Amino acid sequence: MYILQESLFSFEELQKLESKEKLPIFFSSLDLRPYAKQLRSSSPRGADGHSREGILRALIAAPLEGIDTFTALHHRLDKDLRFRYQCGLSIDRPAPSISTLSRVFAALTKKKLAEKIFLDLVQLAQEEGIIDGSHQAIDSAAIDAYEKKQPKKRSEQTGNANWGAKYDSFGNKITWFGYKMHLSVDTASELPIAIKVTPAHVNDGEVAPELIEQVAERTKSKIEFLIMDGGYDQLKNYESAKNIGAQAIIPLNLRNEKEPPEGISSNGTPRCSMGYEMTYWGADKDQLKFRCPHATGKVDCPLGMAACSSSNYGMVVKVDIKKDVRRYSNPHRDTKRWKELYNERTSVERCNSRMKSYLTANSLHVWGIEKVKTHIYLNAIVLLVSALAMAKENKGKKAA
Repeated sequence: MYILQESLFSFEELQKLESKEKLPIFFSSLDLRPYAKQLRSSSPRGADGHSREGILRALIAAPLEGIDTFTALHHRLDKDLRFRYQCGLSIDRPAPSISTLSRVFAALTKKKLAEKIFLDLVQLAQEEGIIDGSHQAIDSAAIDAYEKKQPKKRSEQTGNANWGAKYDSFGNKITWFGYKMHLSVDTASELPIAIKVTPAHVNDGEVAPELIEQVAERTKSKIEFLIMDGGYDQLKNYESAKNIGAQAIIPLNLRNEKEPPEGISSNGTPRCSMGYEMTYWGADKDQLKFRCPHATGKVDCPLGMAACSSSNYGMVVKVDIKKDVRRYSNPHRDTKRWKELYNERTSVERCNSRMKSYLTANSLHVWGIEKVKTHIYLNAIVLLVSALAMAKENKGKKAA
């Protein structure tokens, strides 16, 4: 049974604190020295004399503080000496310039260091028991571009921002020019395990197999369930989940639906000879068991049980999930357990919301998909560090 962990509320807890209290706690679980070494020039402290570790701290603190431009970050470092000191930058000399901050961000992007920090933090969060990973939810979120809008055909040639479209919960079509942030999120902690950024026009279902492959490599525990909405109802996503020993929990998308096989309802339930849906009676590994609905009291069949079986137990039908991994699942569709699992999908929606509404994932001021990836990873790093920091803080309070 899934219990919401303390880390679920860690980000909100941290947000309630003032910056002077928040940043020391936040940085207490973040050792950036190994990564800062890779950002240094031939000079021990860089040509401009600023600590690369301090600048890296500032770039990571920026989303936490709602700072979304290099200009705003320079201004904060220049005017707020406490903030500059907490980032590990010298207070007896001018703050790093806008161009210096931009150059370090570009170096982060070129060396893919933000992604490396993210992956190391995911591993640490698993070691600390904050991320479980056995249940994961996958979804995407729209990210508006900073680039100038272009015609779709021209955008497709660049591989950067493009036009995307989706329907909201009211059936209204929404379009945007930008990117998609695809996440696989641990449903217990609501923390991201894998991220992929694509132009906005890329279909969610096309990205899921790659995300599933990534989480299989990164998750220490066995992945049991991968939960997605109906937009991912494509055979390859069920097969990708099956290939790593997991069950995909995806509602059937009626727009993709063909006529079910004869004698089978659309949700994969066998029908008896009278046309009634049989009663699901549990599973044994890949075998789903169904019983006569009259025998189980679900219907009052005019022929009773005798027409189908001489047994007092009633007719039994077993279905092998591997026969059609899209239509059949364990647990069976429409059962209470299947619905409980599908409800865990809200974890990825909340993660998306935190990154877009409370951090700066949807406040882009950089061009090109590679820099956008760095920006998104920095936001995800904030969530992971917040969870690690608050877990450490809570342990310290309990010990005291």
